[in-house]
Amino acid sequence: PAPSLFEPVDAVPASPDAVLIRRTLTEIEPIADKVTSYFYALLFVHHPDLRELFPASMDTQRDRLFRALLTAAKLVDDPDILTEYLSHLGRGHRKYGTLPEHYPAVGECLLAALTRHAPETWSEAAEAAWVRAYTAISQIMIDAAAENERHAPAWWQAEVVSHERRTPDIAVVTVRPDQPYAFLAGQYTSLETPWWPRIWRHYSFSSAPRPDGLLSFHVKAVPAGWVSSALVHRARPGDVIRLGPPAGSMIVDHSTDNGLLCLGGGTGIAPIKALVEDVAEHGRRRPMDVFYGARHDDDLYDIDTMLRLQRTHPWLAVHPVVSDQPTSGIAGPLPDAVRQYGPWNAYDAYLSGPPGMIRSGVDTLKGIGIPSHRIRHDSLEELVAAGG
Repeated sequence: PAPSLFEPVDAVPASPDAVLIRRTLTEIEPIADKVTSYFYALLFVHHPDLRELFPASMDTQRDRLFRALLTAAKLVDDPDILTEYLSHLGRGHRKYGTLPEHYPAVGECLLAALTRHAPETWSEAAEAAWVRAYTAISQIMIDAAAENERHAPAWWQAEVVSHERRTPDIAVVTVRPDQPYAFLAGQYTSLETPWWPRIWRHYSFSSAPRPDGLLSFHVKAVPAGWVSSALVHRARPGDVIRLGPPAGSMIVDHSTDNGLLCLGGGTGIAPIKALVEDVAEHGRRRPMDVFYGARHDDDLYDIDTMLRLQRTHPWLAVHPVVSDQPTSGIAGPLPDAVRQYGPWNAYDAYLSGPPGMIRSGVDTLKGIGIPSHRIRHDSLEELVAAGG
């Protein structure tokens, strides 16, 4: 199961505000769906002008904003993480057309939803704690958006220049942004297609920054995935999509000579490939082991590329891992395969793939002695809250 956004944070003794906020979160957790629905109903009834900022169909968007608010409130005692998390959200929300004057309306409806659905823990003191938390949350986001506006657009237009179908449901989509787009290998961005306005999904860059400025993404069409299905089955060269700002901290620390242990599941191999290119461009021969996992051999859609990179770079070792059928590679779950090799205590670890794989992979890596500060992946909460 996904880690709960309502669990207490292990840290120093909580502040009085944090204690009150977490009591509210604990009370509403069993009825989170009901609270979320009430929050949006209030928002759209009392502030109908805000409805246009959201997708026409709310089923995929429904809990993202609310979960982001709850995640931020839970972090009230950790200002460094809170600021990093909210600054990313504030910059990313520019692409939705969010303005500073929208924040009070959201705060008003948040408090009203909590007042109604947390009667056991709600009090004047609890309300004051939530007001202080939301005031801080909104100001960090507003400030980050204003700072970002000085040097970056809210979004980029990008023309599809190639569309390569690798499997019936996976495509490599390459686009040309309308203006320079700076990012780092291992990061991701959000994409919006012309077919589903205001619905954004996260995709990792599948290569390091290129001299020609082109950007590539590996996209798998998933059931009921409007954006992914459109990108795989409808997009063609000449179509124009929109890109949000780059984000993510799964980037290589080039100040160390540690080896790199990379776990890529499914299309999670895309940012891993970008990391390989990044290490190659920096010209340092650090050992790099890539475990590329899939359910079946046919799902290793980018294995030829990875093996070609292995032939080119003697410091790179690629290990195909297949979980659900006999294979000429390594058989079994991806984390189990990592245990068969090693030792990994002198390595930094990078994980990219389905959330379940990331969770089991992190547990495995900690279990074999890699400290958590040397394990990098895109935060599960960030991906959930920011609309991944």
